[in-house]
Amino acid sequence: MAATKDRVRIIGTTLLSDDWYTLKKVTFDFLRRDGTWQRQNRETYDRGNGATILLHSPRTGNVILTRQFRMPAFVNGHDGMMIEAPGGLLDNASPEERIRLEVEEETGYRVGQIRKIFEAYMSPGSVTEKLYFYVGDYDASMRINEGGGVEEEGEDLEVIEMPLRTALRLIDDGEIVDGKTIMLLQYLALREAGDRDST
Repeated sequence: MAATKDRVRIIGTTLLSDDWYTLKKVTFDFLRRDGTWQRQNRETYDRGNGATILLHSPRTGNVILTRQFRMPAFVNGHDGMMIEAPGGLLDNASPEERIRLEVEEETGYRVGQIRKIFEAYMSPGSVTEKLYFYVGDYDASMRINEGGGVEEEGEDLEVIEMPLRTALRLIDDGEIVDGKTIMLLQYLALREAGDRDST
């Protein structure tokens, strides 16, 4: 089978919206596995790439999350108040640089060592965004302000500290429904389980 780049012929791109970020309609021919070419249309929403982090206290077992209003979730039947791991768009910064700034703005914690654990496309059928996932340790001495986000950007975040086991229960109860947050919490739970098994 040919390389993917040889299986895609872009015919045309139409800009549909550039009000918030960029929404385009792409017309392309795709070489199917049976050797035939098929004309397709897809919309792509380009909002840039982002980064997210889960702060965890090895001493207490707690994690730091935020709660904020999300209009897209609201219009899809959720009450809109989403419990999430801190994160944000890169805006031309490196993923590590951006997540350090975001976690400080959102939670008030200035973190030390952080570790990248993976990258993932969260909705590859329509959104171009790739997220860089990080974990980092925290303690009370790292908190330099109250957090809450940047008011001029419309942010109004509540900072939440809870045990990891409580956060996992909130996933089961349907109170944590944000994909990136679920991935980070489950990663941490699996890592901790692996650490227990190896001792």
